[in-house]
Amino acid sequence: MKPDHPAHAAPADAAARKAIAPVICYPVEGLPRPDLAPYLAARDGWALVSETLVPARAARCFSVPAGHFFRILSVEGPQVGDLNLWAAGNLAERFYSGKTRALHGTHLSSGDRMWSSFPTLRPMATITDDTLDWYGFDAFGGSVHDVIGTRCDPYTHNLLSDGGQYHHCCHSNLTRALADHTGLSLAEAEPHVHDVLNVFMCTGFTRDTGQYFMKASPVRPGDHLEFFAEIDLIGGLSACPGGDCSSEHSSDTAACHPLLVQVFRPVAAPVGWVMPAVNGYDRRHGR
Repeated sequence: MKPDHPAHAAPADAAARKAIAPVICYPVEGLPRPDLAPYLAARDGWALVSETLVPARAARCFSVPAGHFFRILSVEGPQVGDLNLWAAGNLAERFYSGKTRALHGTHLSSGDRMWSSFPTLRPMATITDDTLDWYGFDAFGGSVHDVIGTRCDPYTHNLLSDGGQYHHCCHSNLTRALADHTGLSLAEAEPHVHDVLNVFMCTGFTRDTGQYFMKASPVRPGDHLEFFAEIDLIGGLSACPGGDCSSEHSSDTAACHPLLVQVFRPVAAPVGWVMPAVNGYDRRHGR
């Protein structure tokens, strides 16, 4: 955090320096925004092919073939979830939250995409429906579905609790779930767990100190966030031990609820859809 009482006096031109207008780091005019109409039309007549119930304070993995849809649903009470995505058959290609944030902003909604890590950097999934899109940004600067938080984890918990050991943080939940799904050991699975999309979580940054904050999620049973799988995917979802995150992370006392993942097979692919190719950079890096 920035100090309340800086050690260095402001220069004479401090006000002028602060008044310089910002420049968007990644102008996205050259990034085609997907036309959602063909995606939404492809849902007509779709078939539910699988359901995965994610228990409270636990995680589960699920598979989604390219060209299918999946939904994350609130089913019993307000609950947030931490989502990881991997390319099926290649865990090294995984969701890149930082680049997704740079391209789409701090909080995602319909029409935004979840991008994969280098060197592939391609869309893994497109958000096609968001029943919380009405929330926008509140008076505190908070919004839902963020790509700024990393995931609650036992290492940070250990630092902040004088050596406490807690095994149901989302990081550990996702590690166990990926190990169970792939047959990897916990030690092999853990390095593949990565920064998440915080589904349904309401977050922002405080205006005075710039600290990451959370507040009670507006999600209610029946709400969903829906995706279209642009490539063959393995998903991992943790029902956060913070419940609706109205009080704290990593809690055994917060009211927690399960989340439901549904996978749908459309009758036909969206008109004009093709699986995205890997990024076209030649990887010479100037050599």
